[in-house]
Amino acid sequence: MRAELSIVALLALAGCSFAPKLELPEVAVAESYKEPAPWTQAAPADRLPRDAWWLLYGDEELNRLQAQLVQNSPDLQAALARYQQAKAFSDQLRSGLFPSFSLRADGARTRQSETSPPAGQSSPRYYNSYGAGVEAIYEVDLWGRVRNDVKAGKLEASAAAADLESARLSLQAQLADFYIALYGLDREAALLGDTVAAYDRAVALTKERHQAGIVSGLDVARAQTQLDSARSQVSQNQAQRATLEHAIAVLVGESPSQFALAPRSVPLQLPQIPADVPTNLLQRRPDIAAAQRRTAAANASVGVARAAYFPSITLNGVYGFESNRSTDWLTAPNAAWSIGPSILLELFDAGRRQARVAQARAVLDEAGATYRGVVLGAFQEVEDNLALLYHYGNAADAERSAVTSAQQSLDFAMNRYREGAVSYLEVVQSQTTALTAQRQALDLETRQLRASVALIRALGGGWEG
Repeated sequence: MRAELSIVALLALAGCSFAPKLELPEVAVAESYKEPAPWTQAAPADRLPRDAWWLLYGDEELNRLQAQLVQNSPDLQAALARYQQAKAFSDQLRSGLFPSFSLRADGARTRQSETSPPAGQSSPRYYNSYGAGVEAIYEVDLWGRVRNDVKAGKLEASAAAADLESARLSLQAQLADFYIALYGLDREAALLGDTVAAYDRAVALTKERHQAGIVSGLDVARAQTQLDSARSQVSQNQAQRATLEHAIAVLVGESPSQFALAPRSVPLQLPQIPADVPTNLLQRRPDIAAAQRRTAAANASVGVARAAYFPSITLNGVYGFESNRSTDWLTAPNAAWSIGPSILLELFDAGRRQARVAQARAVLDEAGATYRGVVLGAFQEVEDNLALLYHYGNAADAERSAVTSAQQSLDFAMNRYREGAVSYLEVVQSQTTALTAQRQALDLETRQLRASVALIRALGGGWEG
């Protein structure tokens, strides 16, 4: 009866845990996002996996680069290695739940001191000793130290998995952003090419009129200035494109010296992002998941630190053979075994355990504050990119109207110049205004596309309708 009660008591104690109840910091979550956006109502067909959101832009080259990124990116490979390290460490901690077995064998030739007790005349001064056996050690986890340690390791590994997903999403978004920026430069290069051709024709026109004595050389100089300025802008565009192309090469794991992307002229689609609610953001973003799991891991570590105030109980067992002869010693008469518990309770440590508990609690506080900061930062990113997407869209509409008006003004100025009604200065002013408006229109469309990438990344990449 006593033995049964002892077993029940041990089982009850084995369920103990000194980890505090996990309480995540409260973060105010609104019912809807504040900033307006070109939302569309989500439908069942709108489900988009996190690893395929870039398909919304409808560009085969971007799809190919994204696949190459997953295969070759050195940054992604490094993130994968960090996850594998965390997983391996978690597996190491998990082994503490089970007994360890080791095989021991030893042999020695010993000279015994003549004066060390219980040496005497009957004790041999020289003797041999041989031994071999299996030793088992198991810590009885009465206070939850091992379980909390294993739990913390699992949560850290899970957080590392979320870090890997976050790194993948970040790199994929960065690649899409670079690609869209490159696409914007290609469109600008086409505009500048057409502009250089138009300005070249204008220079020829002013030269003809100057040779005919209709206008002064000042008009020729002004037209040439416009042409040279446009050519300079072409070179600047090429420089920006080259650096972006090099950055894309490194992202996908290729040498910039052997990588090239042909200019793109096919329009990219601006994705329609389904309506969503802020609470879903907490479930979707991998960085929020990682911060939450690290908070839970820190909470479990507090239990590990607090368990140090209680005795550790270890079961030890040994079975093997011992003899003073090197032959015929693996026989029944030489068999030896021992089994029994060992208990260790630290009585005085000059405050070391107290300091470790305080440290663990401080780590928990830090993890909680980090979690709260990550959540708030996530909402900020969504609101920021909603605002950019919405206002850039309005600005782009207004700028396209400005382009139409500027082109009409340029046409009027050229006609009046041919008729001799105005000087070439008015044409120059109209040319500058028209080119500026056209470039700003292209830039706003590119910014809107890049804001959509940033918004999808802020939403966690992909969604389910």
